[in-house]
Amino acid sequence: MCGIVGYIGKQQACPILLKGLHRLEYRGYDSAGVSMINNSGELNVFKAKGKVADLEAFLADKDISGTIGIAHTRWATHGVPCQVNAHPHFSSSGILSLIHNGIIENYASLKNKLIEKGYTFASETDTEVLVQLIEYYKLKYNSDLLSAVRRALTQVIGAYAIAVIDRENPDEIIAARKSSPLAVGLGDDEYFLASDATPLVEYTHKVVYLEDGEIAVINRHNGVHFMTIQGEEVDHEVSEINLDLGAIEKGGYSHFMLKEIFEQPDCLYNCMSGRINVDGTDVRFSSITDFGDKIVNARRFIIVACGTSWHAGLIGKSLIENFCRIPVEVAYASEFRYSNPVISEGDVVIAISQSGETADTLAAIELARKNGAFVYGIVNSVGSSIARCTHAGSYIHVGPEIGVASTKAFTGQVTVLTMLALCIAKERKTITNEELEKALKELLQIPDKIREVLEQNDNIASLSRTFTYAHNFIYLGRGYNYPVALEGALKLKEISYIHAEGYPAAEMKHGPIALIDAEMPVVVVATNKALYEKILSNIQEIKARQGRVIAVVVKGDDTISKVVDYVIELPETAEFLYPLLASIPLQLLAYHIAICKGKDVDQPRNLAKSVTVE
Repeated sequence: MCGIVGYIGKQQACPILLKGLHRLEYRGYDSAGVSMINNSGELNVFKAKGKVADLEAFLADKDISGTIGIAHTRWATHGVPCQVNAHPHFSSSGILSLIHNGIIENYASLKNKLIEKGYTFASETDTEVLVQLIEYYKLKYNSDLLSAVRRALTQVIGAYAIAVIDRENPDEIIAARKSSPLAVGLGDDEYFLASDATPLVEYTHKVVYLEDGEIAVINRHNGVHFMTIQGEEVDHEVSEINLDLGAIEKGGYSHFMLKEIFEQPDCLYNCMSGRINVDGTDVRFSSITDFGDKIVNARRFIIVACGTSWHAGLIGKSLIENFCRIPVEVAYASEFRYSNPVISEGDVVIAISQSGETADTLAAIELARKNGAFVYGIVNSVGSSIARCTHAGSYIHVGPEIGVASTKAFTGQVTVLTMLALCIAKERKTITNEELEKALKELLQIPDKIREVLEQNDNIASLSRTFTYAHNFIYLGRGYNYPVALEGALKLKEISYIHAEGYPAAEMKHGPIALIDAEMPVVVVATNKALYEKILSNIQEIKARQGRVIAVVVKGDDTISKVVDYVIELPETAEFLYPLLASIPLQLLAYHIAICKGKDVDQPRNLAKSVTVE
C-alpha cells in the first residue's frame, strides 16, 4: 500500500521521482504527489487524484525544478481519495513537507492538542497531523528538523514510513520507519529513498533497509547516517539489489498479469533449482540442515497468511499432514494476532507473504516469537521485513510480481511448500525413498506441463467472452483442489469485480445449491481420481438445476466432459500436484473475463500489492 520515493543529488529530482512512482504503481493507490525545493529555495508541492499519469499531466506547466524531492502514491485510509488528502502534506507555515505510509492510530488526540495550540488542518488525514506535530516541535524548541522528527515520533502510536524535507535546509531528507518498509539507495554523490528496491535498481544496486524504530539522515554533502529514534547511532551493512530491470518491464505483453502467468514455467524451475538434485532423487533445504531438529520434530505447524498466501497455506496443510503426519493449523494472520492463540515451544509457525511486508503477518510473527515458537518465513521479496525477522525460511525465487492479483507468487509458494513437506517427510522417514523419488520426478515435470496448459490460452480467451454477462460465479473443488477453487474465485473478484465464491464441492448442497440456475456459471476442478464419482454427482446436481458448468479435467476424461458445458484439460500428474496445474486456467479465465469487461487487471480498484496497514 502506498509508495514512497525520494531523491537528493546533482540530477533534477522530478523525473526520477515520477519514474519511481511508476515503478511503485503495482502497490495500489488512488492519488499521487511530489514535493521539491527549487534553486530559489521555494518548497513546491503538486498532487493529483488518480494515476501517476494524471499527476504528470498536472505538472506540465509547473515549476518542477530542484535536486531534492519526495514523492508518494496514496492508498486512502483516513479521508476520501482527493487532491487535498493526497500526499505530500505541508506544515502550517509551509516550511515542511512530508510523505507517509502507514496509520497513526492516535492521530485524533494529537490533532485535538494541536488545534488547541492554534493549528488548522486542510485535510482529513492522519499524515497532516504528523507534519504539523513535527513543525510544532521544531518551532517550540527552535530545533533542527532531525530533533523535531525524533520528538514527534516519540508521541506517535501506529505504523509509519516517512520522509520529510525542510525549506530551511535544502540539503537534507529525514526518513524513518516503524512497521512499514523503507530502503535507502546509495549512488555516486546522490541518494535515493523508496518503499522497495524497484525504483532504485535503475540507479544503484547498493541499498540499506531501515529497521523498525530507525531514522536515516540523508545529507547532500555528508552522506547517510542512521540512528534510533532515541538518538543512538546504528551501523548498517549495505545490501546488493539482485534485480533485473527487465523483470519489472512488460516485455511485450499487454499486461504484467499476463506476463506473470506465462512466466510460471520458468519461475517454478528457478524455485526448484538448487533444492531438487539433477537426478530428481533428493530434495534439500538449507533451513532443514541448519534447524532440522526444531522443524522436523515440530509438535505442530501453524501457517499464518492473508489472501492468496492463505490459500497456498491450505494446500500446505494438506501436503504436510499427508506426507509428514504432523498436525497443521491454518489461520488468517489478521485473526490469529487477536485470537489469544495457544502457542508454545515445539510449535513451528510458517508465515507466508509475497511482499514480506504484510502488516498482519508481521504482527503474527511477533506474537509467535514472544510465545516461544520457531518461525519460518516463505516470501518472495529478498531483504523484506519477514525475511529478516523470522528464525529461518525460504525464498520462492519467482522474481518481482508487479500485477496486484498474485499469480506466479501463488504457484511459487505452493511449490516451496511441496518441497518443504517432502524434505521434512524424508527426514522423519514418513515417506519411502521410492515414494520420494517418484514425487520429485513428477514435480520436476510441472514446468513443462504448465506450458501445455498455457497453450490453451486462446481457447480460454474465447470461452471468457461468453461469461462477461455474469454477476456471480461459484467455484468448486475437493481435497487439494478446494483451495484452488478459493483462489480461482478470488482472482475473478479481484480483477473483474464479479462476485465469486469458492466451496468444497460436497458443501454445495448445504446451502449454495439454492443459487444455482441458468444464469449461474459454476467452475468445477474435477481432477481428483479418488473422489471422481462424487464430483461427477455434484456436477449432475448442478446440471439438473440448469447451471452452466466449466470443468477442469484430466486430459482424456470422457465422462465428465460429456456432461458439462465447457472443458479445460490438464496433463496427468500426481494428485497432490494438480493445484499447480489447475490454478493456471483459472488465472487465465479471470484475466480474460476482466479484459472483456474493460477492467484494469494490473491495478484493480481499491487493492494494494503490499498491505502494510491493518
